Amino acid sequence: MNKKKVIIAATLVGLMGSAVAAEASSFFQKVNGFVRSDIKVIVDGEKTSMKPVFINGQAYLPAKSEADALGYDVKYSAKDRSLTLTSRDQGNEGGNGGEEAQLMMLSGVVQSATPLDNGAYRLDVVGRGTNSWVLLTVDKDTKLTDANGKHVNAKDLKAGTEIVAEYGPVMTMSFPGQSHAVKVTVGSQRLVKEDVVTNVKHTDDGWQVTIGQAKDGNGLSQVVLNAGKETKLMNAQGSSIEWESLKPGTKVVAYYGPEMTKSLPPISPVYYLVALTDKPAQDTLAPAEVSEFRALAWSKLPDGQASHVKTKKDEAAVEVVNASESGVLATTDDAKKLLQAVKDKGGKLVTVTYETDQDQLLGPLTVVFDLESKTFIGYNARR
Repeated sequence: MNKKKVIIAATLVGLMGSAVAAEASSFFQKVNGFVRSDIKVIVDGEKTSMKPVFINGQAYLPAKSEADALGYDVKYSAKDRSLTLTSRDQGNEGGNGGEEAQLMMLSGVVQSATPLDNGAYRLDVVGRGTNSWVLLTVDKDTKLTDANGKHVNAKDLKAGTEIVAEYGPVMTMSFPGQSHAVKVTVGSQRLVKEDVVTNVKHTDDGWQVTIGQAKDGNGLSQVVLNAGKETKLMNAQGSSIEWESLKPGTKVVAYYGPEMTKSLPPISPVYYLVALTDKPAQDTLAPAEVSEFRALAWSKLPDGQASHVKTKKDEAAVEVVNASESGVLATTDDAKKLLQAVKDKGGKLVTVTYETDQDQLLGPLTVVFDLESKTFIGYNARR
């Protein structure tokens, strides 16, 4: 959120409202002035009803009463004798922009969109922003629109969709982090192709990368991708890597087009290129194991938390994560020792995550177990 601030020198505080005047009474002085209703006062590009008061040729505004009517909060600083007028966001009660001010941003491309049991969708997104790789939950509370403000259905999101997301204010301490998408603006839909690099060439404008093999003279199985100097080459975790490291034989996922030349092979601009050389293996659990971990997690809900949980027992999100990247807080000394042992051997943990009615304040509730022994370790740190 861009907070708009106006600073007004408080040399004549008698014009600034009783609350300010009381605090700054030592500066009070008698003045004579006149109101100029023929002069317009514009704030943030909008005309207002403010009437400036002229005293000795200098214009002043009755800040406190007018600011409140205009949706501004007023704060007086006795130290530097100034007023700060901060515009309130329409979506926050009481003029408190705290939550939105803490939202994180990500401009990138959807790698996958997975429907959840509760009707929400989980987006795997990489790109540029506060974090380069995030798992975002899009649900009924997410404002989902295109660039013109028109509503977009979550079911229409898929791999290759470019988005700008505002998420948070809380995020899990796992890797990648998981968070709730507050607002998602949907951009262009790119073509997606996973294949092997066959040629890389440095050009004056950036890089040209050919992926795929021409089979039996069929050039359609190949694509020549033109990458500008601003095009991001990244690994599967969204971290930037040097273009010089891209070699023939590297497996990549290209997000390109949809514009292509009619030549063979076709040529197209590429917007994101993901190298899969260090993509971590994705662990999966059998349905029976998922059910078992859900039951175990439900039995380990902290005292008093069951009434706050919004997720149904059999709909909790169950995932396998690297122990070294987990944000779990072990609850006992034995659990700490087990956690360290799992980390030392590069082992895995299982997280079971619930949405609660306290998520905006604390974040989701995540129960963590050792994958091999199914031993309870603790809970991911909440805010």
